[in-house]
Amino acid sequence: MTRTAPSRPRADTAPVRRGRVPYVPLLIVFAAAVAVTATAGIAAGSVPLPFGEVWAILLHRLHPSLAEPTWTAVRETIVIDVRLPRVLLCAVVGAGLSVCGMALQALVRNPLADPMLLGVSSGATVGAVVVVVFDVSLLGVFSLPLAAFSGAFAALVLVYLLARAGGRMTTVRLVLSGVATAEVLSAVASGLIITSGDPHKTDAALRWMLGGLAGTTWDLVGIPAAAVLFGTGVLLGVSRPLNLLLAGEEAAAALGLDVHRFRGALFALVALMIGTIVAVSGSIGFVGLMLPHAVRLLVGADHRRALPAVALLGAAFLIAADLAARSVIAPQEIPIGILTALTGGPFFLWLMRRRAAR
Repeated sequence: MTRTAPSRPRADTAPVRRGRVPYVPLLIVFAAAVAVTATAGIAAGSVPLPFGEVWAILLHRLHPSLAEPTWTAVRETIVIDVRLPRVLLCAVVGAGLSVCGMALQALVRNPLADPMLLGVSSGATVGAVVVVVFDVSLLGVFSLPLAAFSGAFAALVLVYLLARAGGRMTTVRLVLSGVATAEVLSAVASGLIITSGDPHKTDAALRWMLGGLAGTTWDLVGIPAAAVLFGTGVLLGVSRPLNLLLAGEEAAAALGLDVHRFRGALFALVALMIGTIVAVSGSIGFVGLMLPHAVRLLVGADHRRALPAVALLGAAFLIAADLAARSVIAPQEIPIGILTALTGGPFFLWLMRRRAAR
């Protein structure tokens, strides 16, 4: 009697589920949500603008022949120079955090992983708090973002060194190193704030730590947008190895993936993306935890399908959250991190109950 050799796992059988809703129509719905929330974000404010006028101003700026100007120069300035940069940065930050959260959950094979897990956000917080508390202004408006990014990069290097043992980086060591580094750096930031002795500096530092996009200018949009576009493109290019990691390290290695090198490279990419984002937005939690799970419920776990969908959903979600943050108690603003936490907390509890029931 002849025995059949055990079949080797095929390279195209990634542990993914089929989408539960039609994919292309879902992308169209998410893109429409981005357009609607962006229009609302530009139109709303102390000087409310009609949706039609918002689009007319934008089309006229693209090419004068696309719309006849019937608005004042002040309204065009409000749209182009005040509200549009903020809405675009909201979209970039929301998309970037969502994409990074989805990639991290695959890299560490932990459904509760999010961009705040690696300690990069806490490093950025320390850099920003140093600038606020000690009045560092050597580089003008770029002082705080650059200091935050420097702190994030330093935290990245520290976590990377702590996580490597014998030339390898295990998932458990990576998570534990990130959590420990985050706790220590958060304590450092809190200590700097408490000992500052200036209530205005304390308030400014706390508001930055809670996240917010007030005062966004065009100068702050370009670098995060480039980082998110580049990082998302790279992650789409390595969707197949990300899919393989969902099946486990042994299965991925059996299919020819150098798991430790791949994880280290992707960890560095995602951490740098997070550092660039947090440097301009502050610490905004739960976005990278909630939205990847929501998208997987709709389209499955295949990263070729899930990454574009989660980027669009993240952009729409954060634009809507920012609009709510500046509208609920207008003319004051609620730090956007508070609203995302109020939304993410119940979602987190629902997720745990759902996983326990399964």
